[in-house]
Amino acid sequence: MAAKPKRGEIWLVNLDPTIGAEIRKTRPAVIISSDSVGILPVRLIAPITGWDDRYSGNIWHILINPDTTNNLSKPSVIDVLQVRGIDTARFIHRIGKLGQRTMRDITEALAAVVEG
Repeated sequence: MAAKPKRGEIWLVNLDPTIGAEIRKTRPAVIISSDSVGILPVRLIAPITGWDDRYSGNIWHILINPDTTNNLSKPSVIDVLQVRGIDTARFIHRIGKLGQRTMRDITEALAAVVEG
């Protein structure tokens, strides 16, 4: 990995191995941690998965539609309930970027999930 992953970017990441109901396999994820936090090569991410009607109404799922900025190929959701810290060695390549509005939605969903 040549570039440093930054807040708001979408990267393809390898989330395996996992346990139980943790979201798994290699998939896109958005970096939600601040670029100024920590000296370790660890980023806080929220995984992205394909849209499914059963996600409608969940406060922890944020719908994102594909566009030329995020470079996703299908309607997807950011799964804020599956936020985790991962080592940058798991990052494969940069896919795209999210706008400020979506990043604000992620922050609000995260606060709602932890009842902040």
